Formats: sequence, structure tokens, C-alpha cells
Amino acid sequence: MNQINITMGSGRRTAMRFLIVAAALLHAGHSFAQGDGPRFYWKGLMGTNAVPLIHSSIGGNANPLDPSHAVVPGAEFSSNTNLVGYAKMLPLFKRAAMVSVMAPMGRMNGTVNLNGLDYSRTARGFGDPMLQVSVNVLGPKAIMNIPDMLRYEPGFSVDLMGTLCLPVGEYDNTTPLNIGQNRWYGRIGAPVVWQLGAWVPGKRTTFELLPVVWIFGDNTDFVGKTMSTEPMYQVEGHLTRDLMEKLWVSFDAVSYTGGKATIDGVAGSELDNLGLGGTVGYTLNSNMQLNLAYSSTVDDGAPEDLKMDGFRFTLIFGWHKLVEGM
Repeated sequence: MNQINITMGSGRRTAMRFLIVAAALLHAGHSFAQGDGPRFYWKGLMGTNAVPLIHSSIGGNANPLDPSHAVVPGAEFSSNTNLVGYAKMLPLFKRAAMVSVMAPMGRMNGTVNLNGLDYSRTARGFGDPMLQVSVNVLGPKAIMNIPDMLRYEPGFSVDLMGTLCLPVGEYDNTTPLNIGQNRWYGRIGAPVVWQLGAWVPGKRTTFELLPVVWIFGDNTDFVGKTMSTEPMYQVEGHLTRDLMEKLWVSFDAVSYTGGKATIDGVAGSELDNLGLGGTVGYTLNSNMQLNLAYSSTVDDGAPEDLKMDGFRFTLIFGWHKLVEGM
């Protein structure tokens, strides 16, 4: 009987750890300048719910809230934004799927010289809300119960994902400094998680890759002009490692190419930049996790290069009725 009790206790602790994993991967708030982040596409128990709270502080020569990262040489942007949302994991044809919605809000300051005119503004309010769906297409089947959780290992898994941003955020057509983008935009990607070594809490190691293409509609009222943007290609990579059962770290990298913007026939420059950074994640308790990330562009000395750096703090609260009821 004592052995049975020990096993049940160990199973419950494992279940709680996996609930935290599920909560961590459900932090669906993207800080566009920093990417989705490590361990975002790990899988958890189907039915897991999560509420992420994210604060980002970012500065540079491009609008941090615009994923096209259109560089304005000599411009200065700084933003402090908060994101709150909801995400849920669901099975789809025995594969793991995730749906999420995120609403950004906050403040952005900037000074820009555009077409010989100087603009300086502090913008406040809500940004463009984001909807996302991702479905696993290669790898283990969906985790439906506690025994599935105890047996789970990601191995090599691939997802398909899509994000759509709705143009309803705060926007002023008399200035290029805005939180909302006044256009439809979104992305299509294929997240990859590759397990390296044994899947043992405290020793887990993964290599993760996220190639995406961003697609942008036209902003037909960009300071009285029409701005169109070519697709922007983004590749995000992470090497993550557990230091302890409750503590993990990641080395992060993200590259940007394409995304040339044209304003009333006047073309800008394309992106060809790289950002590096790191993330630390810590499990606070059975339902909460805290992540801290920093990233910065490198080799960005030319005026047309993207220059951006920032911090991101993420607090995730996750729950599942099956685990909570144990």
C-alpha cells in the first residue's frame, strides 16, 4: 500500500509539472520584435486553459508593434506594452491543437522624420488583437489523460499554425506613430520541436525552430498616402535546457528578411537582420510560471539596418479540471 501511495504522489507531481508545461506553451502573446519565444509549442494535456499576462519594454528604429519592422533611419521608438489573453488546447482528429486570442495595450513614444516632415508623438490605447490556431501534424498524438502525460515525449514534432491580426487598434492617420496598424495582417508558419536526449524533468533539452511568412494588406491612409508591404520572412530558433525541475534557460535567435515597404510608389529597403537573446523560465507553483527574456539585434551599424532591443516578462496561469481534481 505504501508503494501505491508513493506512485500516486509521484504521478500527481508529474501531472502538475506537465500542467505547467502546458501553461507555458500557451503564452500566446507575441512581442513581434522578439518572436514567440522558447517552449511555446510544447504539448500539454488536452483541455488545458491558460491566461497569459505579458509586459514588453522595447526600443529601436522601427515600430515594435508592427511585425513588418519597417526601418526609418534616424527614428527613435520606445514602447511599454501589456498583453492579456486566453488560450486552450483541444484535440483535432487525435492531434493536439491550440487556439488563442490576445489583446495588446500600452504606450509608445517616437520621433520620426518622414518625407521631410518631423513627427513626435506619444500613442496610448489598445493595439490590434490577435487570433491564432496551431495543429500538430507530425509527432506524438494528443495527450488525452494522465497516463498519456506520463508517457509523453515530443521526439520530433511539426505543427502548422496561422495568425490573424484585426485592424481595430488605436490609429491616427495624421502621424506614422501608432499602436494599431490600420490594415489586415497575419502569418503562416511551421513550428518544429526536436527533443535532444532523455525526456527527464530537470534534464530536458530541445532544439526549436519556427519559420514563418508574414503577409500584409495595404494601409490606404498612412499619413494620407497608401503603404504596401511585401511579405516578410522570419526564422526563429531556440536551444533550451533544464537547469532544475523548476528552472530552465534558452539561447534565442531570430532572423528577418524581406518586408520592403512602398509608400505611394517610393520603395524602402528590405530587411536582412539578426537578433540574439536569452530566456529564463521558473515555475512558481503548480499553476503559475514566470519567464524573463531579453533580445537585441546584432551587426546593425548601417542606417537602414534594424536596430531593436527589449525585455519581456511573462506570467502564465494555467489550469485543467482533471489535474485540479486530483
